[in-house]
Amino acid sequence: MAVGQGDPREPVDPPDQPRTVYGTVTGWAVAEQRPIVPAWMRNRDERRQVARLAANRVARAAGYHATRAPLYALRYTVHSPRGAVRIAARAHGAVFDAEGRPLRQHAVARNDADTYLKLAALRRKHIRGRVPVVVLVALGLTAIATLAALGPVWLTVLVIAAAVLACGHVGAPADRPIVQGATVTTGQAPKLTSDSVTAALRSLGIAALNARGATVDFPHPIRVDGPGWRADVDLPLGVTALDVMERRSALASGLRRPIGCVWPEPDPDTHAGRLVLWVGMQDMAKARPAPWPLRKTGTADIFGTLPFLTDQRGRPVGLPLIESNMLIGSLPGAGKTAALRCVLLGCALDPTVEMHIWELKGSGDLESLQRIAHAYGSGVDDETIGACLDGLRWLLAEVARRADRLKTLRQRSRDLVPDSKVTRDLANRRGLGLHPIVFTVDEAQELFSHPEYGKEAGELATAIIKRGRALGVILILATQRPDKDSLPTGVSANVGTRFCLRVMGQVENDMVLGTSSYKNGIRATTFTRSDRGIGYLVGATDAPVVGRTYYLDAAAADAVVARAYRARETAGLLTGQAAGEVVDHGHVVDVLTDVRTVFATIEVLHTADLLERLAELRPQLYGGWTERQLAAALKPHGFGPKQLSIDGVNRNGYRLDWVREALARRELGSAG
Repeated sequence: MAVGQGDPREPVDPPDQPRTVYGTVTGWAVAEQRPIVPAWMRNRDERRQVARLAANRVARAAGYHATRAPLYALRYTVHSPRGAVRIAARAHGAVFDAEGRPLRQHAVARNDADTYLKLAALRRKHIRGRVPVVVLVALGLTAIATLAALGPVWLTVLVIAAAVLACGHVGAPADRPIVQGATVTTGQAPKLTSDSVTAALRSLGIAALNARGATVDFPHPIRVDGPGWRADVDLPLGVTALDVMERRSALASGLRRPIGCVWPEPDPDTHAGRLVLWVGMQDMAKARPAPWPLRKTGTADIFGTLPFLTDQRGRPVGLPLIESNMLIGSLPGAGKTAALRCVLLGCALDPTVEMHIWELKGSGDLESLQRIAHAYGSGVDDETIGACLDGLRWLLAEVARRADRLKTLRQRSRDLVPDSKVTRDLANRRGLGLHPIVFTVDEAQELFSHPEYGKEAGELATAIIKRGRALGVILILATQRPDKDSLPTGVSANVGTRFCLRVMGQVENDMVLGTSSYKNGIRATTFTRSDRGIGYLVGATDAPVVGRTYYLDAAAADAVVARAYRARETAGLLTGQAAGEVVDHGHVVDVLTDVRTVFATIEVLHTADLLERLAELRPQLYGGWTERQLAAALKPHGFGPKQLSIDGVNRNGYRLDWVREALARRELGSAG
């Protein structure tokens, strides 16, 4: 017992409290409970993944063996004569006690008559007991053969096939089985054990791990967790999980596993010294990337989470975008644009999202999304970068408008805006103009490092990130040069969601993932050239997650965009360039106003005449328009073409009254 310095008789430690019923029962509530149902069975996505993997395994095995069935039949047929001979030899040996022959020969060689007579008597006994059995079996086989010969053809074929299969199986060489497995096991990963974990931890060079009396404890048994093993480790006093995470490469060496298999994590819900070590059976870079869940069917909701990646255990990790902004950074070729495309396709499948996309590399990597984009630009020229800057100017003005709009709505109806932020209900009311806006800049370093536009662009982006979060305005920036000159400090410091693929140094790592990330063991510098699509995701969950983005090839991406276009067209939510409007430096040419202009004082116009007048007004825009394009552009305003009679001719057309009413509705919605 420890004592104080002043009085050696005075105890310092508190006395042990007697156990009570109350204390025991309440202690059960705070004790860590092991799950009754495994975690993967409680997660719908993981259940589906396991079922899909099992179904794929069965389907592939069935296909593998079905294609080789003729070869199997030939092999069974070839080996069946040898098998028949072996069966006959074994039957003869069993009946006439062949297994006892060496003993009888040994007795003869030793001139042991007594032993020989006993063995001979035993042989006769065996023969008397086995001959009737063999006779019955022979009679049964003869009866079956007779029935097969006299019966229908299918029965004859069935009996012959069964006989060939049985004889072929017996006659096949032991080292060359007729039917081979559909899978080949190569290099089975060694099982994770407490001894191997302890030895690897002690090899890290952490003094407290090797101090006298230091122990490494395992509060739970090491267990299989998805495609790997999980070990919960209580480190010695003074050693934290971050200390181990900083030495991940050395830990992988100590475990004799590839670094892509070893993933140490903290467990902040327990204590700083609790380490959760997950060791995969396969290097994450070599595993097949999971297909995007929405590639064939389904819609997305930006107010929920968008499918983005799977972690190292194969568990899906969703991306919450609303009330946040996003920064994606990496070296060239690490998978940045593919990750960005995954995010934007999720946004595209929410028809209420207005998308502005600026791809400043000029390669057209995001060109498929142009069909549904309100504004789209691609190029590295000053004109494209200047248009992107004008878009940011417009977006900041839109942020201010939305703030005023929310303030007015809150004053009029507090229950409609309880938290002073855009909600799904407000976003669905299109007349309020509070739908989500996703403004994306790929290769953002071209904008922020521009000698003329860069400084203003950085100030605008910082202001939008700070003020637009609660207003349904989302800024997504992607860069392959994350440094202080190409990424303004205000942007890097205020972005809420970050995804960093492979980078070269600590500065770039912390520019994307946040200050001190490298120091805390969150190091995208450890990724290699083969780790395409693998990165650290920070801000989407309570703790940083390492994962691999879903895979989408060009054809799949085009199919998703086509679905998104149809959904928006059906809902009447195509806007801007997607609806055929001209979006010029943030100013949108208003189709409804143009239609009102060309009507002049005429009350009724057929569609063909209306298109002709529009083409005269703006030939560069309306010159190639069809009746379908005009109908799609006017559908969001609440009206479309109908059969109208003009001078006795019935054709699709429009009335000036419809245009006036739509303008009045829009004006009323804007005012109130």
